[in-house]
Amino acid sequence: MKRITVFSVVAAGTLAGFCANCCAGGACEAAAPNTLSAAEKAAGWQLLWDGKTLDGWVGERNGCKAPPEKGWKIEKGVLTVLPRKGIKDGKWVDIPKEQAALGGGGDLVTAKDFRDFELSVDFLLTEAANSGIKYFYNKDQFKGTCEEYQILHEAHPDSTKGRDGKCRRVASLYDMIPANAEPYVKPLGQWNTAKIVSKGNHVEHWLNGTKVLEYERGSAEFRAIVAQSKYAKEEKPGEHWGEAPTGRIKLQDHSDSTVSFRNIKIREL
Repeated sequence: MKRITVFSVVAAGTLAGFCANCCAGGACEAAAPNTLSAAEKAAGWQLLWDGKTLDGWVGERNGCKAPPEKGWKIEKGVLTVLPRKGIKDGKWVDIPKEQAALGGGGDLVTAKDFRDFELSVDFLLTEAANSGIKYFYNKDQFKGTCEEYQILHEAHPDSTKGRDGKCRRVASLYDMIPANAEPYVKPLGQWNTAKIVSKGNHVEHWLNGTKVLEYERGSAEFRAIVAQSKYAKEEKPGEHWGEAPTGRIKLQDHSDSTVSFRNIKIREL
């Protein structure tokens, strides 16, 4: 694939070398959920979630000291964030108290920091669901805000909010760069695969095998977009938002949505 211009959107195309179930440049080899194939192991992939416990993960709300005590359910190899409220006809509504009491766990955070990486995550949306995969998170920097791969169903009211009304849609760099990835989203009830590739300053977002955006952290273009986003207010003299050299990965609890995850895996580049 020919290298494309910063911030442009790729309409189609895949790279075998970036497939989460492949050796670099090799043929794909299927693996059971939450396991690694021989090819993946040879290519340096590691599971970030074991499919059974929250080992290796902590909760943002408890200061990243231990896993959250509620709000996240593990069942049959699937990790699901539980809501405290719901959405109906584009508006927030209350849900039964006993159900709401199960939610409120807050964001789930890796115990480890990462620098250069390729991250692959399967996600399953429900009607009007909202979540995100955040990266380069540092709890004491910029009030804990960081870059986010948006996970969103089009029926959620946030789908048309924010900068230009397109930057909060699925696979976008939240509030900053639109992915226009709706043609590649699978129907409700089917698993999607998000992929984030970050090496040096270059970052790519992929959805179901298609690269949907790329950008250069720290570039003049990137800083100009930050200046137009909700994160502009977090910047300080000499400290540029979105340019942390390392950080943790987060799965977002948006409090109003049920979203499931599996096959959370990473390889450091």
